[in-house]
Amino acid sequence: MANEAKPCACDIGDKMDYGGLGDEVDIEHMKAYIVNPASSSEKAIVVIHDIFGWQLANTRYMADLLASNGYIAICPDFFVGKEPWNPSGDWSKFQDWLKDKNATNINREVDAVLKYLKEKCGAKQVAAVGFCWGGTAVHHLALRYPQLKAGVSIYGIIRDTEDDKYQLHVPTLFIFGEKDDIIPLDQVTVLEKRLQEKCPVDFQVKVFPGQTHGFVHRKREDINPSDKPFIEEGRMDMLKWLKKYV
Repeated sequence: MANEAKPCACDIGDKMDYGGLGDEVDIEHMKAYIVNPASSSEKAIVVIHDIFGWQLANTRYMADLLASNGYIAICPDFFVGKEPWNPSGDWSKFQDWLKDKNATNINREVDAVLKYLKEKCGAKQVAAVGFCWGGTAVHHLALRYPQLKAGVSIYGIIRDTEDDKYQLHVPTLFIFGEKDDIIPLDQVTVLEKRLQEKCPVDFQVKVFPGQTHGFVHRKREDINPSDKPFIEEGRMDMLKWLKKYV
C-alpha cells in the first residue's frame, strides 16, 4: 500500500483513446465484450479486467490484440454491473469499494463464460489472461479450474484468501514490474520460491526492470519511448505462453 491517503498505487496510467473492434453481449447475469479472430477458431481467451472495469479501452485493446493472433477474446464484466473504480475518486475509500469485488469469488461468472464459449462460440480450448485485479483472478483460476489450458497473470498475486496459493493445475506465466508499488519484489520472490517447491505444472515468474504497475496494458508506447521495449516484450511473452499451451 502506498499511504493512507492513497492506499492503492494503482493509478490509471495512460488511458487509450480506443473504441475496440468487438461487440458487447449479454451472458446470463452479466455483460461482456467479445471480439472474434479473422478466421474461425476453437481457441478462446477470457480476458479479466483491472479495477477500472471491463469497458476500459486499454483492456479492450488487449482483447483485440489476442483476437488478431487467432483467439476468440472475451472480456466479461466481473463486477457484474457494479461501478468500477474511478481514478479521480477518494483513495481513502478504496478498500470499502473493494469489499464486494473479491477477485477470488468469481466462479459463478467464470462458469457462465465457459458455458457461453463452448455452446455459443464452439470453443474447445480456453485460457485466461488478467491484469492487476484480473491477474489475481487468473491466479485463482489456475488453482481451481484445471479445464483451462493456460493462464497469464499480469501484475496480480493472491496474498490472503487461498489456503494454498501454489498448487497450480494450469501452466501459468506471472509478469511483474520491478518498480511496482503494489506488489513488492519480496512478495514476487516468495511466490517464485513456493512455486518451485510446490507447483506440479509449468510456470514462469518474470520481472521487468524499471517497470511500474500496469505497464503491459496501461502504457502507450508513443508517449513512453524508453518503456516501449518492455511493453512489447511483456505482450510478446503473453502471446508466446498462450501459443505454447493453447
